[in-house]
This record gives sequence, C-alpha cells and structure tokens, in this order.
Amino acid sequence: MSLALLHTSPAHIPVFDALRDAHHPGLALRHLVHKDLLDRAGVLGPEAVEGDVEALVTGAVADGATAVLCTCSTIGGVAEAVGARLGVPVLRVDRPMAAAAVRAGRVTVLAAHPATLEPTRALLAQEAEHAGERAAQVRTALVDGAWERFEAGDHDGYLDLVAAAADAVTDADAIVLAQVSMAGAVTRTATRIPVLASPRPGLAAAAAAAAH
Repeated sequence: MSLALLHTSPAHIPVFDALRDAHHPGLALRHLVHKDLLDRAGVLGPEAVEGDVEALVTGAVADGATAVLCTCSTIGGVAEAVGARLGVPVLRVDRPMAAAAVRAGRVTVLAAHPATLEPTRALLAQEAEHAGERAAQVRTALVDGAWERFEAGDHDGYLDLVAAAADAVTDADAIVLAQVSMAGAVTRTATRIPVLASPRPGLAAAAAAAAH
C-alpha cells in the first residue's frame, strides 16, 4: 500500500515519517510539497487552488498511491471534495482530531495562520452534526507572531508561542491545534485541558484508507 501526502511545508515530512516508522511500518509514503498552495489559498481562498489539487491527486494515483492525505488544514476541504469527485480516497489530516474535539464540548481553536481559522471552524461544525451533537461551542484564536516565527525557521520559538497560547485558555473542554506544524507544542504545555493535534490520528485514518 502507498500513501501520498500533500504538504504546504517541507517541515511536515519528518513528522509523518517518524509517525509512520513508529506506528505504521511498511506503509510507503510519498511526500508532495507545494507551499504555493497555502500562499494562494490565503490570499484568494481555498477554492482558488482546487484545480491544482485535482492535478496533484490525479498524478499521485497514477504513480501508484492508493490514498492521499492532505496535511494542510486550509485546503483540506477542497482536497476532500476533489477526492469525492474523482472517486479517490482523499483525507484531510484534521478530521479525526475534529471528531474527537466536538465530543468534548467547548472547543478553543488555536491557529498560527489566519487562513486556517474558518476552514477549521467549518470542519468542527460538520463533525458536530455528524455526531448528532448540538452546534459545537467553538472559539478561535490566532497566535500572535507565531507564523512569522515559523516562516523564519525559529521552530522552538514558534512552538513556545503556541504552547503559551494553549496555557492561557481557561474556558474550554478541548484545545485544537489547527495546523500540523503546531503539534510539537503539545508536550510543551502545562494546561490540564486536553490539547489535540492532528498528525497521529490523521495518519492512522489515511493508513487505513490506503490499506483498503
């Protein structure tokens, strides 16, 4: 089985390789990195990159992928729509995390990139509906200065800002880290509120899809 991963940052590659080695040995990963997709989606909206995502998914399947995992939360909805249209298993990395979050109750979403906030809010609303829950009580917050740290390559500074923002949340039953790049902040937090990250459950779902 082979899984193609569509990334908007090369920083995600070692994260998923490590998770594969630890939990899914034998799963072949092919990494497709296209930073421009997030750049354009942030300015023009996710729908602006739908054609490019379709071409990438089509190419990945032609090269032998049995499933595709989109690791960018901003364009995840577009990627799922492309998969449905093509009849290809295309998963967004944050959906399993969102399903867990809405079962908790009140959710605070932290994001480093502003374009991620609305797609994540919409995803949580979908998952609440699927679970038969009332409309999810969702608050969103942008971690000031975090994205600038990430783009500058200050990984520790970036994660420290995210962790500090999580620790400042007091009125939630779950904290959602909206982007894959934020996952490393989980081990830096002191809060007793569950802090949810997407890479591990997202890869597990995609590995299962690739196997079938």
